[in-house]
Amino acid sequence: MASEPTSSGRRKFMGWAAGAALTAGVSPLTGVSSAHAKSGKLRVALVGTGIRGSSMWGKRLMDNYSDVLEMVGLCDINPIRMEYVKKYIGADCPTFSDLEFDEMIRKTKPDKVIVTTKDCFHAKYICRAMELGCDVITEKPLATDEKMCQQIIDTEKRTGRHVRVTFNYRYGPAAARIKEILMSGEIGKITSVDFSYYLNTNHGASYFRRWHGYKQNSGSLLVHKSTHHFDLLNWWLDAEPVEVNGKADLRHYGFNGDYRSTRCMECPHKSECPYYWDITTNEHMMNLYVKAESADGYIRDRCLYNKEINIWDTMSVQVRYHTDTLLNYSLNACMPYEGFLVGFNGTKGRLDAREYHSQPWEVDHLADIRVTKLFDKTRTFTVPKGGPGHWGADDKMQDMIFRGPIADPLGQTAGSRAGALSIMIGVAARRSIEQEQPMFIEELVKI
Repeated sequence: MASEPTSSGRRKFMGWAAGAALTAGVSPLTGVSSAHAKSGKLRVALVGTGIRGSSMWGKRLMDNYSDVLEMVGLCDINPIRMEYVKKYIGADCPTFSDLEFDEMIRKTKPDKVIVTTKDCFHAKYICRAMELGCDVITEKPLATDEKMCQQIIDTEKRTGRHVRVTFNYRYGPAAARIKEILMSGEIGKITSVDFSYYLNTNHGASYFRRWHGYKQNSGSLLVHKSTHHFDLLNWWLDAEPVEVNGKADLRHYGFNGDYRSTRCMECPHKSECPYYWDITTNEHMMNLYVKAESADGYIRDRCLYNKEINIWDTMSVQVRYHTDTLLNYSLNACMPYEGFLVGFNGTKGRLDAREYHSQPWEVDHLADIRVTKLFDKTRTFTVPKGGPGHWGADDKMQDMIFRGPIADPLGQTAGSRAGALSIMIGVAARRSIEQEQPMFIEELVKI
């Protein structure tokens, strides 16, 4: 548990104890229900068969965990995509439209529902699944605004079901090593943190081609992408965010572009635009999206200079935690390389870390870490890259979900409380930017 605030008279964020898993008969380590322990394979249903659902929570589960789980149903708004995904992941199960979600639950009787829809629909399916008696595994972000967040919190408490948020970043080798150092107390109590995340002109640009480029869908990158980073910081610090102040702008994509079309496939500026992307060279993306356009009209290679784009590509956020730790955070989505820089200032020293994701220079490891104690020498070391799937993080997280019980000494398991605390920094930052004033999380949601 995070410690009490050190300054009196300051607003305090009140969180509930993470005991919902126990009341629902679910192990906080494995997420496996007592009913499943008696019945054999875990029965799972997937709602949302886009790139994330079809890969990490579709094909990956069928390839690696078919001995312990069974895919009993697929649900999506797009029947063409869903039929392709059914064959792609190798599932032998019925399919259901988005309007048939309740029918899917009643007919297939899943133990758990995996939610990988568009972000703005997460709360809808999370809450309905719990109301129909299922536990939930959801992709981040938990939701996209404070009302949806509150709905999930209230529904979980009312139904006694359990929500697990898949923060795979916690399981990465560099993130885990940083957590170990902070837990050891080597640099003392953390007083402030500087965290800068860089999205390159491949990954970062992709958000502006997709549905993520509109606040009404994703809540902005401060919710969709930054929820990963805010969760890491909350987890690293073992602290709860209280006050948030944000600034942001759209400086590179959207209306800033020199070239503009509806989509890359039909663009007259293919030879001039540095962001031209030929989706026809990727058979999987063609099957998943282009060949399914007639069902829902979704264009995957939409122009990232579309003037309707309303999210930001340049963001800065300041957070005060209940422990009085201060955070300075920035996210930039048009950088020449990708990764993050983080520095923890403590009462006994400082921890610096740099994680490399993609860069135009050779790096044979994942991260550099430097620990400098007051009045002492600096200790430096590197962290190896680890295995495939986000440097081995995906395997570790999914093993913990589907192959328990597994010890969790670092507290990497994340429930709805962690999901709420992470998205509410982003939501509060967005409100702060829009209203041009600091926001207190307790005034937006009651956790």
